[in-house]
Amino acid sequence: MSSLISTDLVGLDEDLGGTSTDVIRALAARVAASGRAGSADSLADDAIKREASVGTGVPGGIAIPHARSASVTEPTLAFSRLARTVGFGAPDGDADIVFMIAVPEGADGDHMTVLSTLARALIRDDFTAALRAARTPADIVELVDDEVSGEVAETRGATATSAAGATGASSAEGGARRPKLVGVTACPTGIAHTFMAADALVAAAKRLGADLQIEPQGSGTVTPLDPAVIAEADAVIFAVDVDVRDQGRFAGKPVVRGPVKRGVDAPDAMVKEALAAANDPNAARVGGTAAGAVAGSTAERQGLGSSLKRWLLTGVSYMIPFVAGGGLLLALGFLLSGYEIAGNAATVLTDYSLFNLPPEGLMYFLGAAAFQIGNLSMGFLVAALAGYIAYAIADRPGIAPGFVAGAVAVFMGAGFIGGLVGGLLAGFAAYWIGKPEVPRWLRGLMPVVIIPLFASIFASGLLVLVLGGPIAALTVALTDFLNGLSGTGAIVLGVILGLMMCIDLGGPVNKVAYSFAVAGLSAGSLSDNPAPLMIMAAVMGAGMVPPLAMALASTVLYRKGFSQVERSNGTAAWLLGASFISEGAIPFAAADPLRVIPASMVGGAVTGAISMAAGVTSQAPHGGIFVFFAIGNLGMWALAIVAGTVVSALVLVVLKKFVRRGAVAGADASAEAAEAGSVVGQRSPVAA
Repeated sequence: MSSLISTDLVGLDEDLGGTSTDVIRALAARVAASGRAGSADSLADDAIKREASVGTGVPGGIAIPHARSASVTEPTLAFSRLARTVGFGAPDGDADIVFMIAVPEGADGDHMTVLSTLARALIRDDFTAALRAARTPADIVELVDDEVSGEVAETRGATATSAAGATGASSAEGGARRPKLVGVTACPTGIAHTFMAADALVAAAKRLGADLQIEPQGSGTVTPLDPAVIAEADAVIFAVDVDVRDQGRFAGKPVVRGPVKRGVDAPDAMVKEALAAANDPNAARVGGTAAGAVAGSTAERQGLGSSLKRWLLTGVSYMIPFVAGGGLLLALGFLLSGYEIAGNAATVLTDYSLFNLPPEGLMYFLGAAAFQIGNLSMGFLVAALAGYIAYAIADRPGIAPGFVAGAVAVFMGAGFIGGLVGGLLAGFAAYWIGKPEVPRWLRGLMPVVIIPLFASIFASGLLVLVLGGPIAALTVALTDFLNGLSGTGAIVLGVILGLMMCIDLGGPVNKVAYSFAVAGLSAGSLSDNPAPLMIMAAVMGAGMVPPLAMALASTVLYRKGFSQVERSNGTAAWLLGASFISEGAIPFAAADPLRVIPASMVGGAVTGAISMAAGVTSQAPHGGIFVFFAIGNLGMWALAIVAGTVVSALVLVVLKKFVRRGAVAGADASAEAAEAGSVVGQRSPVAA
């Protein structure tokens, strides 16, 4: 295995700029200059996106920006000891020691183990003191190589890594039973914070007189905690930013939950909370079966509104692949067989085959097949939405009753709204049915029989007997209202949809607008019900505007107002925008959100208004200009996109020329970072 670090990747007592973005770009350039990354800009953009979601600063003046990037050719560490400290979001102030971890998409297990070892070392005072005392780049390289090769013989306190891969401490000192805790740590990339939090929590538990064993769910191989250890545990700590794998193993245990960074920044507080929960009969618990999505704990920390948003967006994120794939197959069917295939695709496939082609020929038959497959895929839309909303609330036992409730919503004519309601009902029913303690002999039946049965009866029964009819009436009224929109009403709706698509470039508001459009797509018809198709066209057109506008502004209208990196991103944004991948605008929004976002919103509103006013329709949910054959009134749709793009680009140029960045951003850099996080931390729904 090649060395992760060399002297040309190390800088001592240097000034790399005043912001975390400046430091990341400088270190990314260092990695690329060493031949370990194909593109410094691509690596930097990936690391900046990761940084914007959650700051990588940790206590003690340390920062560990990191990213997986397709541009990286081999796992690499770049190091800087800063002469001017820079904020990376640590609770105790700015960082003067920065390690950048660059990992290829397919990094092997050995490299991930080495990187996790380094991340763990960074919470040790002796290691960070040695980094600050080093006199030459060679000293840094030697320190890192010694650490990751296991040659530094330092006692790690309570932190020990077992052969099973779990981090923990277990003892029976003094004969008295010590409190026993278990936990899981996990971050989105699974490289650094996962392991740092694990070690910090274990060390905190030892200080507080408890035994804690942690399962770090990192990017490498994850070996689960011994079931016997879990069974003996008094409480559970989840320091995670992603879902816990196989969470049902911890069923019934008192639980404390927080983000992985809290495990690094405040491990003592989390352990104290877990010890208190162990002795509190009213403490939040992992659900009584695999239904344990710790909804109670999450709701307490986030509030009902935040929890509801998370549940709904989980359902939407799982629904979108059904819609995107199915919608494109529908469009392909129209391209090959014409729009009349919508009425007879099933008949064509029943009466004919590849060896007995219809009179219209092979292309017509293939178009019928594409349309029918797409139509069946779209038929899962409401069921998938409801099923995965229930999953977000109650974990795996919620999926079956959620899917059933979604199917019932379709049967009752309650549509998308019925799916939302059914998913919530099924999820809550599954969670509460699984919450009580049950005898050991009954636990195996709970997630596979009892919870799905009774949750389905509750949620679907309510839809059939009580709620389905009123929701269906509401759906019909909404459809009639949309069909009746014309003139000013349609334009206002287009403006609203355009603003929503551009306000957060893939965040919750963007997803709401996109989901609203795709939810009605299957019910749309050019002859009888064109409104849903008009909404889809407006949403897709508005979503294309931000990357196209950034491309126009940075590569044509005002090149000198953008850095070389931004101009390179702008070149790529032409294709991304044309493909309806709003993510192409994210690098610009990350660097300058308070000018890029308003400019994008203005152009998106223009595009939405023109598209709706002209009655443009789209029978495809995704694809941009590449599904031109599914666009009705293609010329006006193109005009709407061009108009919005030009308006956004011009507004951005004006803001860059005449509104100074300091005035826009305010003096508080953290506000800009928070704004960027709301933009960058989410992938565009059409790019996910």
